[in-house]
Amino acid sequence: MALNATIFHFKVQIADADRHLYQTLEFKAARHPSESAAWLVARVLAYCLEYREGIAYSRGLSEPDDPVIAVRDLTGALLSWIEVGLPDAARLHKASKAAPRVAVYTHRDPLPWLRGLADARIHRAEALELYAFDRGLIAALEARLERRMMFDLSVSERHLYLSLGRSHVDGALEALALAA
Repeated sequence: MALNATIFHFKVQIADADRHLYQTLEFKAARHPSESAAWLVARVLAYCLEYREGIAYSRGLSEPDDPVIAVRDLTGALLSWIEVGLPDAARLHKASKAAPRVAVYTHRDPLPWLRGLADARIHRAEALELYAFDRGLIAALEARLERRMMFDLSVSERHLYLSLGRSHVDGALEALALAA
């Protein structure tokens, strides 16, 4: 018997000074039992940071070749391929060929992953946008994860500030680079 995904409902008030985006988002995110809470939190934050018209989550595990998050124009053309976690070089190569923009957000230690990608053949590797969430921020949000969540997210100079009721957490979003 297959296990069902758990649906989480989010309402996020975003004040992103870096992108001049000030908006309230209401969306759902499904968490399959095989996915960690930290990965779900990273996926939700990546969605918020990448939010624009045409953004959507993939169909998840049922479509493993799709990006975790995609941004498409009105014709359905893929504009941005957004990954969460530590995708391998083959997946990044495929993403770079399929979309003009590829971004990766990781919630784990990125150094071993970056070393593993250093000598890999990746189409347009220099154009990849790689980011690492502050792991303390991910852990703090994971500890407060509920099926229905409301929080404020402020972004300034790639620093994230979250307000969840009376508690506040913050952490940096570190830009990463592939070793030359």
